[in-house]
Amino acid sequence: MAYQQTARQTANPRDLEASLLARSAAHLQRIRDDWESGESELNAALTYNRKLWTVLMQAVTREENPLPQPIKQNIANLGLFVMKQTLAATTRPEPGKLDALITINREIAAGLRAMPQAA
Repeated sequence: MAYQQTARQTANPRDLEASLLARSAAHLQRIRDDWESGESELNAALTYNRKLWTVLMQAVTREENPLPQPIKQNIANLGLFVMKQTLAATTRPEPGKLDALITINREIAAGLRAMPQAA
């Protein structure tokens, strides 16, 4: 639902991906910052982030994706790390386990926004 709403607001897929990653990072950050009251939202936030990364990994690793193979591999590896961190945060919730997920989402979003627009 959020993906569809954001898609209507932007025509550029990179901007869409950056917005969704930033939104997920912000949600995870709010939960981390106010752990006592935010922990109840943790599973929903982690599920959203996992689904987002699943879509990103599928899009990046498709044969027709024009990215160079080493970049595709790096993003796929990063996605696997995100999945591992998500599982760790789900099974043994602790605020510090969100740090890597937040940082990765923010950094990838910033990188997507910094990329030159296609003509």
